[in-house]
Amino acid sequence: MRKKYLLAGTAAVVVLAVAAFFACKVNAQKNVGVAARVNGEIISVDEIRRGYADNPQIAAQVPFNDFYEKAVDVYVNGKLLYQAASKANIEETPEYKEQLQTAKEDLARKVFLEKTVEEKVNAAAVQKFYDDEYVAKFESKKEMGAKHILLDNEKTAQEVIEKLNKGGNFDQLAKEYTKDNTVDLGYFTEDLMVPEFTKAAMALKKGEYTKKPVKTQFGYHIILLEDIRDSAPLPLAELEPQIKNILSQQVVAETLDSLHKDGKVEKFDLNGKKMPEPKEEK
Repeated sequence: MRKKYLLAGTAAVVVLAVAAFFACKVNAQKNVGVAARVNGEIISVDEIRRGYADNPQIAAQVPFNDFYEKAVDVYVNGKLLYQAASKANIEETPEYKEQLQTAKEDLARKVFLEKTVEEKVNAAAVQKFYDDEYVAKFESKKEMGAKHILLDNEKTAQEVIEKLNKGGNFDQLAKEYTKDNTVDLGYFTEDLMVPEFTKAAMALKKGEYTKKPVKTQFGYHIILLEDIRDSAPLPLAELEPQIKNILSQQVVAETLDSLHKDGKVEKFDLNGKKMPEPKEEK
């Protein structure tokens, strides 16, 4: 008989444990997508995720999971402050209404310009600017591809040149001697380097290095000319961000000009006297 009661008691414990497990599971499912509840108001995970996405600088440095834990506290504090402000009827005060109007105007201006720029700075406009203003007006120049070894004194530079004359490897000697972390300078036009460097590099043939140290304001260089070519236009993909920026500024300027022409604007000085209209440039 005792064994029977023991078994019954064990079964009851198991049932209670299973019920508790499923209750916890149901409660957990209720909270999926909820970051916090503040006096009954929900702050959603999606809300925090949108805030994370709207800040690409943060997103580039911190994974969302790391950002989330700290962000929850920030959002909770914000919600508590807003609730306190609402309770104090702050939204009915003149100060709030004045600042709200300013914020609304700022937001309206921002969205209006964003939409105007988005409509006009499209793929076709970018391509046209690239073709007409960049490619069509591009002037090809000689580009040199070079490496260098930079040293503090002429004596050491001459020693390195002697090692090169004996068959030494330029890259290996650069690792051993140069004080500049950038050995491979890539391609450059003559106007991008100091005159002494450019003059020495242009006097070389492809594959040659300077037989005497080249003195500049940075020290003593040993230059290896790896290639020389005619420069070509950069691909659109590389220039697209710059072109969009230029076009966006143009659209904003043109929009303001149009609004000024179509609108009636009167300006007054501090004494209330009407200011003269600016003279149009011929």
